[in-house]
Amino acid sequence: MRVLIAYDGSHCADSALDDLTHAGLPEKGEALVMSVAEVWLPPPPPSSYEILGMATTAKSPLGLERQYMSASQAVKDADGMAAKAAARFQANFPNWKVKHEALWGSPNWELFAKAEEWKADLIVAGSHGRSALGRLFLGSISQWLLNEARCSVRVARGKLDEPDFPVRLLLALDGSRNADKALEQIIARNWPAKSEVRVVTVDQPLELTYVGGMAPPLRESVESINKKEQKKSQRLVDAAARKLKAAGLRATAEVFEGDPKKLLVQVAEEWRADCIFVGATGLTNRVERFLLGSTAAAVAARAHCSVEVVRTRRRKRRTNGNGKTN
Repeated sequence: MRVLIAYDGSHCADSALDDLTHAGLPEKGEALVMSVAEVWLPPPPPSSYEILGMATTAKSPLGLERQYMSASQAVKDADGMAAKAAARFQANFPNWKVKHEALWGSPNWELFAKAEEWKADLIVAGSHGRSALGRLFLGSISQWLLNEARCSVRVARGKLDEPDFPVRLLLALDGSRNADKALEQIIARNWPAKSEVRVVTVDQPLELTYVGGMAPPLRESVESINKKEQKKSQRLVDAAARKLKAAGLRATAEVFEGDPKKLLVQVAEEWRADCIFVGATGLTNRVERFLLGSTAAAVAARAHCSVEVVRTRRRKRRTNGNGKTN
């Protein structure tokens, strides 16, 4: 398992590191702690000796610029932060291979590019970062990654219990491929004894208009459809609960009715869940995503606990010589 950890030195980033002790991570894996310096102004000009030294190794003006900016104090500070965070992670996971890296530029794009290049299975980010300006105009980095990343994303919030303390997981299912992947992730991980999983699905039943309700055949048809959907949902969560129990976890199954964006957050808070696992909806229409928002993104933004949005890794589309998608 490869985990890319976004770290900016904020309280939320520290909480995200601590939260990973409750994420069921395997005994061995690879972690890359990455800090990105947002360099708004260029650093002081280097001496002529420094610029000549950089020019001898750079292959292009862009390469020279990258070397120039990478030598800035902001990047050096980011590297120091990443090193400390990597040491903190290593102390909690001594059998993991841990590296750290610092870059400059847009945190969103640099994290996205590194996840693609490194083939990360999971990106971990705090619920908020330091950049209030970025949050105000562009949305938080974690929310951006939830929509754009091609791998799973964990929006982490801290927990103050011992690392081996039983955890409570809320698993939201909707019958999609990514929701099934979320179930598989929970089963595959290494949880403390007596950990609990509450498997839920939220139905949004069909509702008749006032005029439609006055037609008995139509009313009966809608009621029949809603009952069938509820039974289908119950079978879905019951089957998942059986798989979790077979894996040694305590599991219960429930079906709710209402708005999943609100109900999932409400149930998690009332039950004091440590993390919500939900499949990414994978909306491809950017306008739709902007106006309505996916359930996963809405839950991640509102939940009091950590939220892991699980996604079957998406592949880049390739086109043939005729411009058609393969």
